[in-house]
Amino acid sequence: MSRTKKFLYNSIFNAVLQILVLISGLIIPGVMLKSYGSEINGLVSSITQFVVYFNLVEAGLSSAAVYALYKPLADDDHKTINRVITAAKKFYTQAGYIFVSLTIGLAVIYPMFIKTDAITPFNVGLLVLILGVNGALEFFTLSKYRVLLTADQKTYIISLASIVYIIVNTLIIVVLANLHVDIVILRAVALLSIFLRSFILMIYVKIKYKYINYFVEPKFDALKKRWDALYLQILGAIHTGAPIIILTIVSKNLLLVSVYSIFNIVIAGLNAILNVFANGLSASFGDIIARGENKTLQKAYREFEFAYYSLLTVVYSIALVTIMPFIRIYTNGITDTNYDLPLIGFLFVINSLLNNIKVPQGMLVISAGLFKETKIQTTIQGAIVVIGGIALVPFFGISGVLIASILSNIYRDIDLLFFIPKNVTKLPVKNTVYRIVRTFICIAVTWIPFFFIELNPVSYVSWFADVFLVGILSSLVMVISGFIFDRNDMKNTVTRIVGLVK
Repeated sequence: MSRTKKFLYNSIFNAVLQILVLISGLIIPGVMLKSYGSEINGLVSSITQFVVYFNLVEAGLSSAAVYALYKPLADDDHKTINRVITAAKKFYTQAGYIFVSLTIGLAVIYPMFIKTDAITPFNVGLLVLILGVNGALEFFTLSKYRVLLTADQKTYIISLASIVYIIVNTLIIVVLANLHVDIVILRAVALLSIFLRSFILMIYVKIKYKYINYFVEPKFDALKKRWDALYLQILGAIHTGAPIIILTIVSKNLLLVSVYSIFNIVIAGLNAILNVFANGLSASFGDIIARGENKTLQKAYREFEFAYYSLLTVVYSIALVTIMPFIRIYTNGITDTNYDLPLIGFLFVINSLLNNIKVPQGMLVISAGLFKETKIQTTIQGAIVVIGGIALVPFFGISGVLIASILSNIYRDIDLLFFIPKNVTKLPVKNTVYRIVRTFICIAVTWIPFFFIELNPVSYVSWFADVFLVGILSSLVMVISGFIFDRNDMKNTVTRIVGLVK
C-alpha cells in the first residue's frame, strides 16, 4: 500500500475517531456536571491528570521505538522488527510496574491532601486506583501493538479499535450517570471498554503480522534514543496537565479545576479536528527521511505546512468568535460556580493557537528522531509554564496559568521556527514566518467584525448556524490570502487533495 493510500485511510478513520472523541468529550462532562456537580467533575479531572503524569514512566519509549522501526519496516527486515518489538515490550512491562506503584502511592496520599464533602476519603482513594487501572492496562496490553502499527503507517487500525472503545465507554458512563450510580462504581464498570480495544489490536496484529515473535533476543540498543525522547513527552505532559496540577496544588479549589476542564473541552475539540490532518503523518515523513528522499521531503512539507496553517486560520477564527456562546449554552443551569468568563475563553484560544503553530515543525522532530538535539529547549519551555504558573496562579487564578502556557509556547514556536529549516528541511525560514503572520492577520480580520455583531445563540442548533457563518467568512479570508501570497503551494495542495479524493 502506498504512502498516499495509507495517509487517506489514516485520515478517514482518524476523522471518525476525532468526531466521536469530540462528541464524547461534550457529553460526558455535561452528564457529570448535571448528575454529580462541579466538585466531583473537578475531582475526576484532577485525578485523571495526575494519572496522565504517571505515564511519564514510559516517556520517550513510544517515540524511540517507532523511530527504530522505520528503517527495518522499509527494508522488510523481520528479524530486526522482532528484536525491536521485544525490547519495547520488556521496557513497557517494567514501566507498567512502576506506574502501578505510583498509582497506589497517589491513592494513599491524595485523599489526605484534597478535602471535599462530596465523597469520602476512602472512595477518593478507590477512585484513584480505578482511574489508574486504565493507564496500567495501556502498558501491559496495548502499547506494543500501537508502536508497530504507528511505525507501519497503519494508525487507522488503532483508530478503529479506539472508536469501539469510545462508543462503549461513553454509553456505560452516560447510562450509569443518569441512574445516579455511585461515581466509584461507574468508573469501575467503564474499565471494561479498554479490554475490548486491546483485544481488537491483538487479533489484527496476530493475523497481519504472522512473523512477529516476542521471544527473540531484544535489541535494546535500538531504543537508545528513549531517554532523549523523554523530554518531548515531558513537554506534552506539561502542556496538557500542568495547568490542572498547578490549580489543584496551589489554589486547592476543585471548582477552579472544573471551570478549567470545561473550557478545555473546546480546546480538546479543536485539537480533535486538527489531529485528523496531522496524525499519522509523522510516520509518513519518517519513512521519507529514512529513505533519504530530500526533494520529496521539501515538497511534501511545504504543502503540509500551507494546508495546516490554512486550517488553523479557519478553526481558530471560529473558536475566538463562538467559544463563549458555546460555554454559556453548555453550562446553562449550572449554578454552583461561574463559567461565563470571556477573558478565560480568549486566553484559552490564543494559547491553543500558539501551541498548534509549531505542529508541522514538532512533527519533523519526531520523524527525524531529533530528541537529544531538542531536549534543552524542551526543558526551558517546561520550566516557563511550571514556574510561571506557580507564580501567577495565586494572583490571577486560571488566567495566570494560561499566561504562563502562552509564554512557553511563544518561546518554543520561535525556537522550532529556526531549528527545523537548519537541521531537517533546509528550506528558507522566511516562508514559514510569512505564513504564521498571515495566519494571525486573517484570524484578526475575521474576528474584529464581531466586536460590533453580537452572537447570542440560545441552542446548539443556532450555535452551529453561527459556526457555519463564521466558517464561511474565515474560509473566504483564508482563500484570498492564499491566492495572493502563496499561490503555488496552494495550487499543489489542492491538486494533492483532489488526487486523494479521486
